[in-house]
Amino acid sequence: MEYLDKIGARAKEASRILAKLRQGEKIAALKTAADLLEENMEYILSENAKDISSAREKGVKESLIDRLCLTKERILGMSEGLRQIAKLDDPIGEVISMKERPNGLIIGKKKVPLGIIGIIYESRPNVTADAFGLCFKTSNAVILRGGSDAINSNKAICQVLREALEKSNVPADAVILIEDTSRQTATELMRLNNYLDVLIPRGGAGLIRSVVENSTVPVIETGTGNCHIYVDESAEIDMAANIVYNAKTQRMGVCNACESLVIHSAIAKDALLEISKRLSEKNVEIRGCTRTLEILPDAVLATEEDWGTEYLDAIISCKIVDTIDEAIEHINRYNTGHSEAIITSSYQNAQRFLNEIDAAAVYVNASTRFTDGFEFGYGAEIGISTQKLHARGPMGLDALTTTKNIIYGNGQIRE
Repeated sequence: MEYLDKIGARAKEASRILAKLRQGEKIAALKTAADLLEENMEYILSENAKDISSAREKGVKESLIDRLCLTKERILGMSEGLRQIAKLDDPIGEVISMKERPNGLIIGKKKVPLGIIGIIYESRPNVTADAFGLCFKTSNAVILRGGSDAINSNKAICQVLREALEKSNVPADAVILIEDTSRQTATELMRLNNYLDVLIPRGGAGLIRSVVENSTVPVIETGTGNCHIYVDESAEIDMAANIVYNAKTQRMGVCNACESLVIHSAIAKDALLEISKRLSEKNVEIRGCTRTLEILPDAVLATEEDWGTEYLDAIISCKIVDTIDEAIEHINRYNTGHSEAIITSSYQNAQRFLNEIDAAAVYVNASTRFTDGFEFGYGAEIGISTQKLHARGPMGLDALTTTKNIIYGNGQIRE
């Protein structure tokens, strides 16, 4: 615990200084960080190549290697993300209410930082930059614990970010990477109550479950994504095929990719033939119910486990239903509270779906791939919350703040 205690103490000291930073100082530091990411692109890519090579040697599937891989475009995206965060309104210090009580006290609420945020994440080294940007903009210190698969990439990115902070006369300990990727450090981080104000896990179902079950620090649960698309009986088939193809295949190893397809029986034959034709372009395996196999004999018979699985791979489940009620029941039973979509021409069915589906993001005639901080206009995101307390859906700046009560008096005492 001594190793993490020292890190926690460093972050605590930095957080006190961050809480006093002016908006202009934070904006300047974020811009410097964005510039240095671009200037150090070749160094970051060379370190990322080590992680990619190691993953391939271990036989990691390509859809997960895609999550690990950095390119020039992705690094430019990271730096642009920091610039976008710099432009966003700073919530810290905002007074969101102010009322006078009968006794003359004036009582308000003011947005303040959470303090120190811990993030445990797997693969995706871009999380290192995104998490830093959002936490720094909201005057929070952040302790990062990435996976061993991305350690070289994360170290390189964090080194650049810390250099940018030093150049900006801001404590470099605003962002600290735990370089020991042993299971013990993850467990100890989950119990670092003396320093952490909140812990956010980003990764697969196993990681999230472990954090939720073992952490003594308050947790914001970010979700696995068993995301469904329901093709209603009134759906335009071309639209449905395009949306399913995009949602499933644009990036298969991400939490907002479509993993499950639900189709109304009245349109199932024509829709499935067109959808399967498109998915075959990316060699997507369909695991379906017996009715699905009657239409697509080459499909694989789905098991009960398939209905609730986040594949993160070139696999999709398919269930044929007879009513929208059956579709909603199936989705609410097996979804993970992430993102669900309906393809329909019926306003009534669209409204029912929006009202009755229990998820953080519910779509009508659009791909689930839009569940993302950038796409929602939040800049980067710290994660996509699938729980219901404090934050839900893509978590931007507001999700990283809390409030304090501020009270003005002129001598009042309580009788």
